[in-house]
Amino acid sequence: MAEAELIAGILSTILLCLLVIVVCWLLCVRKHGQSALIRREPGKYEAPIKYELSHQALPPLNGFLLRMVSYLYTSLIGSWVFVPSSLKRGHFDLIDRLVLDEVPIYQPLVPFDGPVSDGSDVSIDNLIIKEHARKDDSFRFESISDYYHKYRNLELTPSDVAEKVIEALRDTEEQDPQLRAIVQWDEKEIRRMATESTKRFESRRAQPLSVLDGVPVCVKEELSCEPYIFRVGTCFRSKKCMEDATIVTKLREAGAVIIGISNMHELGMGTTGNNVSRHHKTPRNPYNVNHYTGGSSSGSASAVAAGLCPVSIGTDGGGSVRIPAALCGLVGLKGTFGRFSCAGCAPLAFTVTHIGPLCGNVRDAAIMYGMLAGPDPKDLSTKWQPPITLEDFEKTSLTGTKMGIYTTYFEDASSEVVDICRKAVDFLEEQGAELVDIEMAELEEIRVAHIVAILGEFRTGLKQDFAEHTRELSSENALLLATATQFTCDAYVTANKQRARSISYLQDHVFDKVDVIITPATGVTAPEIHQNHLKYGFSQTSLTLDLMRFVSIGNLTGIPCLVVPVGYDSQGLPVGLQIMGRWWEDHVILRIGNILERFAEGNLRKPQVYYDYLE
Repeated sequence: MAEAELIAGILSTILLCLLVIVVCWLLCVRKHGQSALIRREPGKYEAPIKYELSHQALPPLNGFLLRMVSYLYTSLIGSWVFVPSSLKRGHFDLIDRLVLDEVPIYQPLVPFDGPVSDGSDVSIDNLIIKEHARKDDSFRFESISDYYHKYRNLELTPSDVAEKVIEALRDTEEQDPQLRAIVQWDEKEIRRMATESTKRFESRRAQPLSVLDGVPVCVKEELSCEPYIFRVGTCFRSKKCMEDATIVTKLREAGAVIIGISNMHELGMGTTGNNVSRHHKTPRNPYNVNHYTGGSSSGSASAVAAGLCPVSIGTDGGGSVRIPAALCGLVGLKGTFGRFSCAGCAPLAFTVTHIGPLCGNVRDAAIMYGMLAGPDPKDLSTKWQPPITLEDFEKTSLTGTKMGIYTTYFEDASSEVVDICRKAVDFLEEQGAELVDIEMAELEEIRVAHIVAILGEFRTGLKQDFAEHTRELSSENALLLATATQFTCDAYVTANKQRARSISYLQDHVFDKVDVIITPATGVTAPEIHQNHLKYGFSQTSLTLDLMRFVSIGNLTGIPCLVVPVGYDSQGLPVGLQIMGRWWEDHVILRIGNILERFAEGNLRKPQVYYDYLE
């Protein structure tokens, strides 16, 4: 007995000593040694530039496995073990190792020379083009100009169109699978706005409010719009909108008929459009309803591609306008940070989020830009911006325009995407553009800094939701927010130092040589929807990287970006090309986009699901 007690005492002592050693190690050992740090001096970049953008082949998660991993990540042991390990696999330890001396920039507002906009800078009436018939049997999306002429000539009224809209919306809900582009709509509200517009056109003086008067539009659920519910793609938010977002107010003042609220990836936190909320479900790509639309402005893209409306409003914090525009064969504009007011938009990722239109053509994007951009007292980031201009929009030559291509970056996409985009670039060169080989430094640092910024801001803005509705969140978003809990203040500050560094690099080493940067819009075309994604969602890091490969730099640095459709892959799925310009030169990328659009003119394909109100 005494011997057993002695052995037990020795074992207890050993265990106690081991415990003390472990505690001391946890308390005293530094997280990183000095050898792990990467010090970089302001204005100095590694030469030669290395292309090191991350490619991760992590296994996709869906169904029960995704839910189980989500539970683990949101548990105490998950936050200690699984999340840190996941961050390291995703190369996010890079942000902790960077030592930068730049002063951080928390909003990418780049100064300019010249006067400040007073909000009444540009006329868009001259962007309306003459009536023109479709060539042969070629397809093109209905445009604002088409509606303008039909209404002006009294061939059709906004009320006529409203009835067709309501009929189409009902039809989308009876399809199998349902389109799920518009998730909130009100017949009385649609008819009321249309009736008011019709009266303006039928009056003796015929005084429409603008070229957008009577034109159907939809608004992403991330923007407040009376009398709808501000759900932001979730099943647990149920706050009724009591005030319109500034952009919605501008649409109403222009006479647009808001046909409803468009679907979105839950909380705007995904790139596919997958949504498992009972209120939303996953919207379908009108080009192939078994494929995703892209996200997070998924419903906004689906609605325009399906012809439910010629223009829609989305938001772009990490490609959320540009990715769905590319995947659905549309034009998507992310203006310079501070061009469009975000007042009334869900305050989720405030230093990277941009509001922008999705349209069937570049001219309509220019009209929406001229109508919706400008200063807003409710959003201070819009206060100091130069006058809005559409100078040289009608120019038909690109002579004198320098376009930068970082070849290694450009070709980091599927072979079909690269081939089609290369042909589009060749077309631009034929129009007089000069192609310039450029390099782009620290793309991996930009990617990581952007994710730290956007997820860190999401985590702060959703603190209460994450605490109270963790189990109601999609498993994908629960994983992302659990990951974001590991981002430190130091990481967020370093990410914004990298923002300052990247802005400086673009100013001094890229835009001193070229007017715009050209890339594919996405690395792949629209991914297929699998049935097991629809109930629990899915998480696939490699797909997210493929879809976001060319977008992060635009959000982190705030430069304007335009996506234009340029063709289709072997499955008939759309491919987009991206044009990125200098800060405040939104008009330049729109002008180039207007010329680029001719590349695919006459070869556009009609989506599988399409409603044509004007035929």
